[in-house]
Amino acid sequence: MRRILTAFCLGLSAMAFTPATSWAFPIESNIGTQLDAEKVARFDHPWAMSFLNNEQALVTTKPGRLWLVSTDGTKTQIAGVPSVLDGGQGGLGDVVPNPKFAQNGWVYLSYVAKGDQSGTRQAVVIRAQLDLNDTPTLTDHEEIWRQFPAYPGRGHFSHRLAFGPAGGPHDGKLFITSGDRQELDPAQDMAQSLGKLIRLNEDGTVPTDNPFQDQGELAKSFWTLGHRNSLGIAFDTDGRLWAHEMGPRHGDELNLIVAGQNYGWPLVSNGDHYSGVEIPDHDTRPDLAAPRAYWVPSIAPSGLEIYTGNMFPDWHGSAVIGGLVSRALIRVRLHPDTAAERERFSWDVRIRDVEQGPDGALWVLEDGRNGRLLRLTPN
Repeated sequence: MRRILTAFCLGLSAMAFTPATSWAFPIESNIGTQLDAEKVARFDHPWAMSFLNNEQALVTTKPGRLWLVSTDGTKTQIAGVPSVLDGGQGGLGDVVPNPKFAQNGWVYLSYVAKGDQSGTRQAVVIRAQLDLNDTPTLTDHEEIWRQFPAYPGRGHFSHRLAFGPAGGPHDGKLFITSGDRQELDPAQDMAQSLGKLIRLNEDGTVPTDNPFQDQGELAKSFWTLGHRNSLGIAFDTDGRLWAHEMGPRHGDELNLIVAGQNYGWPLVSNGDHYSGVEIPDHDTRPDLAAPRAYWVPSIAPSGLEIYTGNMFPDWHGSAVIGGLVSRALIRVRLHPDTAAERERFSWDVRIRDVEQGPDGALWVLEDGRNGRLLRLTPN
């Protein structure tokens, strides 16, 4: 799972969830699987969500609001959120609680802020204390990462977050996707953090076992390189890390992430530039890591969950991906060395994020000005 949930939460009965919905609607996949979708709440341009416990979740909206949402649909705006630059693909981004949130109270936010030069922007990650008493408030902000360098433009920040599974080699490690900012070449430049996957300790310090220890101070924080715009990252039940990224003109990728590997952008892609200029395919460069699955035409993937619950037993171990351009929820079967799309559910709405709830239901955030938070269960 992208978000770390405690074992007792995973064992909760579905009866713990009673969304206050006035209606539900069925959705069906291209192979006939049927789900029920219940509307729980609506938001202005929602971007990400994470469960805090078995009854409450956090939801970000791109314009800069953070919400505490109960599973019955009750919404409370959280105070103390930093100012963000909302525009294009930037704004308030991801939110994840520390795996030991119940003990330490830390939550992590990504967002877009002003750069050090006029007109530039960059992604930032902070951690803050979340006080849930009376008026929920973020306090004690600590900036732990800033994308370098800042560039003009309003695209490809990425800034998705994931903590490693407890008890494994990534216990207490925070992974951050850092997009190429539509600048292409920096994804191969070890002196820039653009187009990289970042791995940090939970306090923002750099682990000494990261792979690039001899290529400059900044590169010590890199886990992998050669990425374009990664809007989904998650660990599977075997502790393997997966991430997807948007291709240029088609060629969206799902990658198995291995420390120190180069995933090829912009040297190779299974898509072409928007101008029509061709890019060499991955199979022309066997020295660069090829995707486990790719999509032509584009699905524009956003949000990634690897299902571990019991409500959908046939889905256990599958990746579930939101699609923006495809306007669908896509299930991908993961294998040791490959991955393949199994089915997709379409209700003609852009899907921004997907999350597994503590009872095994799937929670989906629709994109847009009046995006719905939906709870999906078997029909």
